[in-house]
Amino acid sequence: MPIMAVVALDPNAPAFTRRYVNLADPRLGAEAIAASDEFFAGKERMLSPEEPIFVPGKYDNNGKWMDGWESRRKRGAGHDWCVVRLARPGRIVGLDVDTRHFTGNYPPGASLEACHCSSGDPKEDAKWTPILASVALQGNSHHYFDVTSAETWTHVRLNIYPDGGIARLRVYGRPALDWGAEDAVHDFAAAANGAYVVATNNEHFGLAASLLLPGRGANMGDGWETRRRREPGNDWCILALAAPAIIERVVVDTAHFKGNYPDACSLQAARIPGGSDQSLITQSMFWPELLAPQKLQMDSEHSFAKLADLGPVTYVRFNIFPDGGVSRLRLFGRVAK
Repeated sequence: MPIMAVVALDPNAPAFTRRYVNLADPRLGAEAIAASDEFFAGKERMLSPEEPIFVPGKYDNNGKWMDGWESRRKRGAGHDWCVVRLARPGRIVGLDVDTRHFTGNYPPGASLEACHCSSGDPKEDAKWTPILASVALQGNSHHYFDVTSAETWTHVRLNIYPDGGIARLRVYGRPALDWGAEDAVHDFAAAANGAYVVATNNEHFGLAASLLLPGRGANMGDGWETRRRREPGNDWCILALAAPAIIERVVVDTAHFKGNYPDACSLQAARIPGGSDQSLITQSMFWPELLAPQKLQMDSEHSFAKLADLGPVTYVRFNIFPDGGVSRLRLFGRVAK
């Protein structure tokens, strides 16, 4: 499925959708591994990172093509289910069960269970723990649910009652990571490690969260891209690092951005022990520079190791001058003591 050029965000989404990583994101390694039935639409579509779409008049051999997971009409007892291997073991804090474009074929109810496997995938005798009791669903809607479980999970099982279609399942949480040896180098701007976007001034053509994804961007739509700036100033985004860290090397990748890459970039950083994410926007304007302004080139990886010695930091402000698109940002370093 092509990546959309114009990004639409749900203004009513709760804070956990921005504060935590989607552990069911296939770009991070999540996979739908089993389902009781997927007659009308494959289970893997339910995890797609793209917004669900509806294509009038599109049919396949089994009927109407739908952008999500859809089982056939059940004619006996029981219910349908789908098992998802999470991208990383993690603590789950919230869910989005999305039925958009499913109107006369959505399930009226759903629940979610989770399990922890020390290796491999769940066997038949796996212990599944309910983390979301049966809830009512509506058609063509987001359904957001807080989860209070404090345990670490590797797999989830979505149950739908009795059958029907789910456009998207998002499982928000914090990855449970072993940072290893004290001198091990990690990417503290990686979503898979728990980094997230606190705020950004503009993401008209591409989400700032794309900066944190693994690999290089697939195309120009797979990155953070702002509108053309027609006033003084510059564009920016604030990132929360995966853990307090001493940053030693920065990689800024402008892959696929050619006539629209930023002229330059810089990084500011600080160690903030807590407080509201929104309060950081004003504070970040006055953070010290970690990386002084650096010129950028089109469609290139830029590596910068000449950084200011700021000690451990927990947040960075990534500035681009004056606007444009960046595919990925890497912040390599070591866990702060």
